Amino acid sequence: MNREYSTDTVYFIAYSKLPSGVAVAKMMDLVGVGLIINYKTGIIEDVSCTLITSEAKLFLKSIMVGFNLYENDISELIEDINFRFNGLSQKAICVATKLSYERYLTWKQEKNI
Repeated sequence: MNREYSTDTVYFIAYSKLPSGVAVAKMMDLVGVGLIINYKTGIIEDVSCTLITSEAKLFLKSIMVGFNLYENDISELIEDINFRFNGLSQKAICVATKLSYERYLTWKQEKNI
């Protein structure tokens, strides 16, 4: 499925180490969480994640898409993920999400946005 994004969107991805007990860890050591953010509105428009199951990816997307980074603190999103996503990769996903957000903040500062 091809999706077109506006020129107001930017993509950031970060990775975090998976615990050894997670099934996906047998295939990869890291989980990646990518955020497509509209830098003018602060809204997360789309999310990518390197998890194996499509259900987990879709569920995380349902939690994150629409979250406004300008109106809400990232800790609120992390708390929501912690409460609602109870897979073994939960901590790694939270760390990767926060790291993607921090990369976004650095980019904004570098671009004076």
